[in-house]
Amino acid sequence: MEKKKIEITLGTGNEHKVFEINTIVTSLGYDNIQFIPAPKEFNPIENGSTFEENSYIKAKEGAKLSGKITLADDSGLCIDALNGAPGLFSARYAGTQEAKIKRVLSELEGVNNRKAKFVCSMTLVNETGEIIHSTKGECHGQIIYERKGTNGFGYDPIFLPDGYNITLAEMSEEGKNSISHRGHALEKMLEFISKEVL
Repeated sequence: MEKKKIEITLGTGNEHKVFEINTIVTSLGYDNIQFIPAPKEFNPIENGSTFEENSYIKAKEGAKLSGKITLADDSGLCIDALNGAPGLFSARYAGTQEAKIKRVLSELEGVNNRKAKFVCSMTLVNETGEIIHSTKGECHGQIIYERKGTNGFGYDPIFLPDGYNITLAEMSEEGKNSISHRGHALEKMLEFISKEVL
């Protein structure tokens, strides 16, 4: 019997994220699940106090605009020595990607404890915005002293995952997706979708 195909709205305005998530979906063998960008009007107010709350706000807005089942995630970098910052404000920590990296490195100047983790919370809602399922993924590592690598985006060039001697930005897309916070959260979510939604 042919697998049922499903299109799910992705609650984001970030095209790179849509591409990254569809790449992970394909690499995990879920060729019957396709994520499509949220409508252009998508512009939710992310005023939650946790990653979970913000992912729900985005998913609900995506479902309202598209009328489809919607998945959204909220993620960020949490650094031990900065009391979990930039955390919820990871995307808004400075005006550009370069400026965000510079700010983190300057705030960690002279600090020996460089432990950090990327956290990703995902929420799946139905067409009317009710929560169907939620998952969470983490990637633990540390912040290095200078940027290395040109792949990925955000804080990837200064994040060295535990057990590796290269940053996320030095990894291939496939390598990064296999260990990333988003990859872990998405794998759990796809298992649920393939069993409970399809």
